Amino acid sequence: MRELIVTTFLSADGVMDSPGGASGFPHAGWTYKDVDFDPAAYELKGREQEEAGALLMGRVSYEEFSPVWPSMTEEFARYNAMPRYVVSTTLEGDAAPWGEDHVTVLRNLDEVAALKDEDGGPISLHGSATLAQGLAAAGLVDRYHLLVFPVLLGSGRRLFGDGPKQRLAVEESEVYGNGVAKLVYRVVK
Repeated sequence: MRELIVTTFLSADGVMDSPGGASGFPHAGWTYKDVDFDPAAYELKGREQEEAGALLMGRVSYEEFSPVWPSMTEEFARYNAMPRYVVSTTLEGDAAPWGEDHVTVLRNLDEVAALKDEDGGPISLHGSATLAQGLAAAGLVDRYHLLVFPVLLGSGRRLFGDGPKQRLAVEESEVYGNGVAKLVYRVVK
């Protein structure tokens, strides 16, 4: 069985909305506008890409990533080469464009559970607050990889909503010179 890892940037008050600058959110780009860059804080992101066997995202994150990530051949080489999946009830067809390639469209959490049952490396879920909350409620999340930034945003989509109580075990933690905290949690099942 494959692990499903939710990986995201969070503000200290749990907001994950538009860390890289997507439009429509008043604080878009908060990871680079409000906190000094420290390359050491991003080591986890490189490791995730090397270990992942598949990339998973919700429709909103897919629509934000698909015009950008395929052209980022150095930064996202492995993600652009591995199987990619988007969970959506609104996209038409079984596949959606990803540069000159495609992503496979999954229609529900049962299809995500079936993907987890296949052989392969971890499934890495980026962004996708609504999907992450649904996966947590369904008991499908195995780990959280969080980079928590020392900023309070006050509003925006949050990673943890009104879901079930879950116990987490710390696997890794570190605080970097710019105040970003790495927290890697395993979901205790």
